[in-house]
Amino acid sequence: MNKVNYCLLILLILVSGACTDGRIYEDFKSLPNQNWGVTDSLIFDLQEVELINTPDLVAVKFNEDYSFSNCYMRIISKDSAGLILDNKLINITLFDPKSGEPLGEGFGNSYTRYDTLPFLFDQNTKSITLLQYMRQDQLPGVEAVGIKILK
Repeated sequence: MNKVNYCLLILLILVSGACTDGRIYEDFKSLPNQNWGVTDSLIFDLQEVELINTPDLVAVKFNEDYSFSNCYMRIISKDSAGLILDNKLINITLFDPKSGEPLGEGFGNSYTRYDTLPFLFDQNTKSITLLQYMRQDQLPGVEAVGIKILK
């Protein structure tokens, strides 16, 4: 009986290890009322994350109330003293320009679109701030925004 339990434990460890997608950090910030305001700063604390020139992704969870085909956002990285290391404006395409179909994965009327950042965070980065930059006070239809850092 002990051999069976031992084998099941090893199988469980192997299966759970195989299910990881190589991420070292992933977090989403939900937006109240599914509405991203121009003054809503989404701050991600990376104090405990070891960054070693890895691919970084930004993600937007959106629904049918989102009325644009893309989303401009500003990404500000800071060091442990709060000094700005980088301040970039990026554009994430959320809908196919020809068909109008939502990009990303989802079901029902909610979708998540991951996009690779065109730059890497360095080891001095200790926090990331995301701001919407769509020249509109409120962006209805944005459910959450997040970042994902891979190995």
